[in-house]
Amino acid sequence: SLALLAGMLAGTSAGASSSTTALVPTDTATEPADQPTDQPPTSLSGIRPILQNIVATCNLGIALDLKTIAMHARNAEYNPKRFSAVIMRIRDPKTTALIFKSGKMVVTGAKSEEQARQAARKFARIVQKLDFPARFTDFKIQNMVGSCDVKFPIRLEGLAYKHSHYSSYEPELFPGLIYRMVQPKIVLLIFVSGKVVLTGGKVRNEIFSAFEQIYPVLQEFRKLPAAAAATALTPAT
Repeated sequence: SLALLAGMLAGTSAGASSSTTALVPTDTATEPADQPTDQPPTSLSGIRPILQNIVATCNLGIALDLKTIAMHARNAEYNPKRFSAVIMRIRDPKTTALIFKSGKMVVTGAKSEEQARQAARKFARIVQKLDFPARFTDFKIQNMVGSCDVKFPIRLEGLAYKHSHYSSYEPELFPGLIYRMVQPKIVLLIFVSGKVVLTGGKVRNEIFSAFEQIYPVLQEFRKLPAAAAATALTPAT
């Protein structure tokens, strides 16, 4: 899915394991407490990106026997030849956890900060019920993925040419333009259809702010209908 691809593009770290580099960003600085109620930046575009996926990490504070967890927990699978973590799923909120032998855990699939924290606590309780003295510590939001639709087509070639320092566009390999914004440090996938995926934020306002910054650029490279484009090119008599 686009959200998964965006999460992989955001840049990651091997905090729990090298196998999770597509999930955990390199920046391991301590994140301030979640503040989902922060006032979002003023929306001049009238469009607000919708959060599609939140990746969070936490530490259970104890070494784990992954075979025991996989054998006794519901909706859990463990194949050490393929991946060095137990993959566990819950339905409410609909999320997936990667649980490592070290006690570190990665939670994906939440749609809000509160859902991510709630899911992480539920996974920790499941491990506790299997007689592991697990604790819930070091919870951090590592990545947010949002998406929206500007409702008009975009000239990606022109955008890539004018913003070449920030853009990567190779339609033979991938249909979207990859735009790496510096401040806030957000990666955007921009498609000719007008759909935009934003990833790399640690707080939702970074996603919202990045979109407000890119929206005037998208308007500048709005693709005109064929008739309008022909009229614009016709010299006045």
